[in-house]
Amino acid sequence: MSINNLSSFTKERLGLCIENDTIDNNLYEEYGVKRGLRDLNGIGINAGITNISLSRAYTMEDGKHTPADGELYYRGYEIRQLIDGFTKEGRFGFEECTYLLLFGKLPDENELAKFKQVLNLAYDLPHNFIQDVIMKNPTKDIISNMTKSILALGSYDKSETDISLDNVLQQCLMIISVFPRLAVYSFQGYRHYELGKSCYIHKPDPELSFAENILSMLRSDRKYTQLEAKVLDLALVLHMEHGGGSNSTFTTRVVTSSGSDTYATVAAALCSLKGPLNGGGDLKVMEMMKNIHCNVEDITDEEQIREYIRKIVRGEAFDKSGVVYGMGQPVYSLSDPRAVIIKEYVEKLAEEKHEKDEFKLYELIERIAPEVIAEERKIYKGVCINIDYYCGLLYKMLKIPYALYTPLFAIGRVVGWSAHRMEELINSYKIMRPAYPSLVEPKDYVPIKDR
Repeated sequence: MSINNLSSFTKERLGLCIENDTIDNNLYEEYGVKRGLRDLNGIGINAGITNISLSRAYTMEDGKHTPADGELYYRGYEIRQLIDGFTKEGRFGFEECTYLLLFGKLPDENELAKFKQVLNLAYDLPHNFIQDVIMKNPTKDIISNMTKSILALGSYDKSETDISLDNVLQQCLMIISVFPRLAVYSFQGYRHYELGKSCYIHKPDPELSFAENILSMLRSDRKYTQLEAKVLDLALVLHMEHGGGSNSTFTTRVVTSSGSDTYATVAAALCSLKGPLNGGGDLKVMEMMKNIHCNVEDITDEEQIREYIRKIVRGEAFDKSGVVYGMGQPVYSLSDPRAVIIKEYVEKLAEEKHEKDEFKLYELIERIAPEVIAEERKIYKGVCINIDYYCGLLYKMLKIPYALYTPLFAIGRVVGWSAHRMEELINSYKIMRPAYPSLVEPKDYVPIKDR
């Protein structure tokens, strides 16, 4: 069968899929099914217990949920205190917070130094892996290339399917260590083979931090400012973990519960992150902002901005989805603590990069959009910006290509995936298998000549 015939066949039969797979929305309430594993108030359904992190957006008063400013804790440490701690002491935080999430305690100076050495030792990739795997069949979809590369790394590991705790921990450390190389080299391959531009394959420097190495490997001259590296480090820390309920982290838990290996588990989490409803929010923010620049005559005019945001909310502008990207978060309603922190540092970088006017536009929309959304829609909780809102601007100022926005999220989040994989293996070797009530009615078989 040719591709054209296959395409024709699928178009002809698609109607059957739609007819037989469509379920009446009212039945979800009738059967007590929580769509998206969330109740009508947007509160997640408990699927497990974790010691790794906590995200909180409300207080309990007289037995009722009362919205509050968002809070995020890594192993019991409030995220603002963590970040203030390592920044005031002049350290990069990625390695320190990775240690915290994996082992449940803050490292002392000796433990941190040894841990950095361990991560540096894991930097090496198999011989010819860059040419034979990463650079082969390059694509601008860097997450897909990283997924392919992770699965290929498994084939080089003689203990690939060994899920003993010591082996899984070793595999997780190796994957965390090589993730920046997989992302940057995948982009360099796409840049060279698909765009016809120069390709820079810089090896990481063991004396540099994760954030410094990402910028160093990405840029032809390997140069960066300390503020650039510090802000990127901060973004990686904020992306590391967000409770056990994120889609990609839940995927990690589900695949781990099946007894699958570490490489397959991380690949599955990457595939989850690739979905536009999960990762990639910062990229959509950038596309929306570009659209606003093209369609609003005076971006300093509050009324012009307000009316265009109204068109976006009504599905009349931008991608017609009705979504103001970067607004709203499943957990938080008053504020996303990650967004509050990243905004402060993005403002500093905007000063250095002469992007204050663009930053002011973001601030203006941050204030206006929740008002417009509240006017146009019935919403069950407040709307605030999420971490994606300012991250796109951050990456733009760092001159990071669009194709690497979601991979940068993955470089941070693989730490959380690893911590959750270890916790799942330690506490529950029982496969996750949710129930799906069936609407199927018994039917009698009909011979083919009578159909």
